[in-house]
Amino acid sequence: MGPTVINGLPAHVLLVHFVVVLVPLTALALVVTSVWPAWIRRLGPALPILALVTLISVPLATHAGEWLEKHTDSDALVRKHTELGDGLLPWAIGLFAVAVALWWLGRRATTRSSDAEGSGRSVAVALSAPVRVAAIALSVLIAAGSVVQVYRIGDSGAKAAWHDGYSAKPVSGQDH
Repeated sequence: MGPTVINGLPAHVLLVHFVVVLVPLTALALVVTSVWPAWIRRLGPALPILALVTLISVPLATHAGEWLEKHTDSDALVRKHTELGDGLLPWAIGLFAVAVALWWLGRRATTRSSDAEGSGRSVAVALSAPVRVAAIALSVLIAAGSVVQVYRIGDSGAKAAWHDGYSAKPVSGQDH
């Protein structure tokens, strides 16, 4: 399921960059559209498409990471990173599900709003207050959880990759 090596490098090293960019970007778009529903109409299907691309990138990076884990020495830091990485998929599914729900609710509200003759109601007014509050709360929760999880995974991955890979002092003859 997906590449394991790209141009001679482990694919995980390249694919994680998509995840690191797409998850926070999707999370931000999700919160913005829940707080300002007019953005749902402006973005159209871009939000659920972005969330879908984000969702697809997670198992691709995870699969490539599992391949890489099998091709490196066993290490507690690598195992911790792998365990944390396995926990991102539920958050990505949440981002996608809430993005689709917001888009669907936004379309429904826009259609209802435009059907009402001369009402001039905006999307924000068309969505009931409890639905808006629930959408905002769920969006903030999913967005924060997914971004925190990406941070934790990235931090553990950096520690696993670099814990013995550099010197705190310049290497002799290379002092710049």
